[in-house]
Amino acid sequence: MARGLISSIATLLAITLMPRLGDRFVYFPSRALDGGTPAAFGLAYEDVWLTAADGVRLHAWWVPAPEARTALLLLHGNAGNISHRLQKLSMLAELDVSVLMLDYRGYGQSDGTPSEAGTYLDAAAAYDWLRAQGVPPRHIAVYGESLGGPIAVDLATTHDVGYLVLESAPSTIAGVARYHYPWLPTDWLLSVRYDALSRMPKLRAPLLIMHSPSDEIVPFAMADELYAAAPGDKRLVRLAGGHNDAFIVAAPVYQAALRDFLR
Repeated sequence: MARGLISSIATLLAITLMPRLGDRFVYFPSRALDGGTPAAFGLAYEDVWLTAADGVRLHAWWVPAPEARTALLLLHGNAGNISHRLQKLSMLAELDVSVLMLDYRGYGQSDGTPSEAGTYLDAAAAYDWLRAQGVPPRHIAVYGESLGGPIAVDLATTHDVGYLVLESAPSTIAGVARYHYPWLPTDWLLSVRYDALSRMPKLRAPLLIMHSPSDEIVPFAMADELYAAAPGDKRLVRLAGGHNDAFIVAAPVYQAALRDFLR
């Protein structure tokens, strides 16, 4: 027991002596598009190259649906890249929406290094691209998965959008850290905040939150927090399964909720 206590103290001291070490556990980008392309699911797509406001070059996939009225901007979680969301893409394509899948800076073929401010700029660049294609704001659905949730909230509260969808999204990153490591000074260790909760009262678009009570990474209580803070038209749908597979485990509920909401 004494050895374990000494080890824990040593670990805590090491962390305390290295400010912002916690930020290294926020982003897990993958450069290789080893998950394939939308063509693997029989979907036609286009490579899209964007430039964020600070000059960083970004890569995205545009997957158009014939005669679709809604364009969905998919903002993924903190690990992998867009090639690892193809199963979700195929399910979204069944809803007859066009999808723009964005890789943040430092992910996939996008240049740069991920940062909180940078990811907000990246999402805004994707929004601007959709507008340049002639998509009206009321037909833009912003979809944030996990870490993409706070990024989607930022975009939806600073730009005119038609819909906001949050899947397994944290209310704040610091809150997730405190949930898993209540004994660590997480507010000091993290420079990133991704504080969706404080932005939520500014939301003017209809909101759909989908979250599993069995989520082992982002507690379901955070879905309740976001829902309570949001004004106006809002829905909270309970999925089943874990953080990364709830949309598969609860596929019928997931697709039905999206179809009804986007309609």
